[in-house]
Amino acid sequence: MRRSQLISLSLILAVAGGAFLGTFGRGKTPALGLDLKGGVLVVLKPNKAVNEAILNQSISIIRNRVDALGVAEPDISRLGRNIVVQLPGVKNKERALEIVGQTAELRFRPVLSLLPPYDATPPKPKTTTTVAGATTTSAPGPTTTTTALEQIPTSTKEEDDPKNPVVLPEIVKGKIVQRYQLGPSELTGRVVKSASARAPTATGSWTVEVNFTSDGARQFDDMAKSYYQQSVAIVLDGVVKSAPRIQEQQFGGTATISGGGSGFGEREAKDLALVLRFGSLPVQLERQTVQEVSASLGKDSLRAGLIAGGIGLALVLFYMILYYRALGFVVVFGLGVSAMLMYSIVTYLSDASGLTLSLAGVTGIIVSVGVTVDSYIVYFERLKDEIRSGKTLRSSVDRGFAKAWRTIVAADVSSLIGAGLLYWLTVGPVRGFAFFLGLSTFLDLITAYMFKRPVVAFLGRSRFFTEARWFGVARGLAAGPTGGA
Repeated sequence: MRRSQLISLSLILAVAGGAFLGTFGRGKTPALGLDLKGGVLVVLKPNKAVNEAILNQSISIIRNRVDALGVAEPDISRLGRNIVVQLPGVKNKERALEIVGQTAELRFRPVLSLLPPYDATPPKPKTTTTVAGATTTSAPGPTTTTTALEQIPTSTKEEDDPKNPVVLPEIVKGKIVQRYQLGPSELTGRVVKSASARAPTATGSWTVEVNFTSDGARQFDDMAKSYYQQSVAIVLDGVVKSAPRIQEQQFGGTATISGGGSGFGEREAKDLALVLRFGSLPVQLERQTVQEVSASLGKDSLRAGLIAGGIGLALVLFYMILYYRALGFVVVFGLGVSAMLMYSIVTYLSDASGLTLSLAGVTGIIVSVGVTVDSYIVYFERLKDEIRSGKTLRSSVDRGFAKAWRTIVAADVSSLIGAGLLYWLTVGPVRGFAFFLGLSTFLDLITAYMFKRPVVAFLGRSRFFTEARWFGVARGLAAGPTGGA
């Protein structure tokens, strides 16, 4: 074995073994996708025709919201004009779906009058927005009712037209506690730079601290001057979240929102801060499909796939050993090196960038075994051709690899192009299949040059392996016991 071959073999064994042991030692494993881990899949569709930019913006906002929810390894992608959201391992399905699809259009509307709730429940005290760090509560103002207002439809949410007066409810724990007649929208959520939930202080309830943009701070102060000592409703997605009385004429770019009635709970405050922080969806999304995937079903699918792949791999390796003798063991160890590299890379990508291993990915890895084994067969058959032409096994090793390498590269590059096109043109499971097929094919190129070539060269120069009666390299290549033709 040449020195360069010894270095390449030592390097790949050290990298593969070290990476695998390090990954295994830290207890890291690849993250499983929705079909293996279980969770929720929802398909969202815009309620009107939209362009590519709006769809992409919606996907970006949804992805930010899901990341903030703490859902591990979510997959948000497009399927035609629909948006497919996969939430593996999600525990609170309803909350996740509510946050994902909520338009969260924040509007500031002046309160014109108060109306009783539909269920005649007495209205709760109103909350007041003040400068950051202070929240006060005031009693509700007088309720007024006119003949015109009595004709307003009694639905939970009216059409929230920002240019016209509307009647919108305040809802606490699923119950309408107050209705408001509101004037046209003065400001939208575009003035908001960030928002965060704050733990209870003297008020005994959670609050949401809102920071405004530079332009938004000026606009909010202008509105505060216009409606000083008057109530302004904070409307989120057609529901009044709070109707505070403006107690300051300047807020300095930061204000505090407290919940109506008994105030915000922790969940309500965090949810409100989350949707405000990542902005509103540019279009209303309607749920087309909501599918809950069982974790036990995913485990059964993974188990069935691994069993099928294991049986197929065992049959392939048995045939390779039976046909190529000692060289068959090169295939076994070569696949082992590839598997250690694959496991380490996938685990790292899962931890670093949220890559998930789905059933389609497992299928791609199993299919790639055929690609890898083919590269070994190409090399071994080239060795046979060299030996049949009258050359010795030792002299055939390098010449055979040089000829086989061109074929291996051509075949693997073709596979990489196919995997790349699939990844680029598709979404969802097919994309996962393409990624893992491409990664496995790339690793085949590396192991073919750094592992297969030096190992076969070592076996071809060892009399023990070439002249063994049953498993000798020469017998596997149909050569004589001395390695000649």
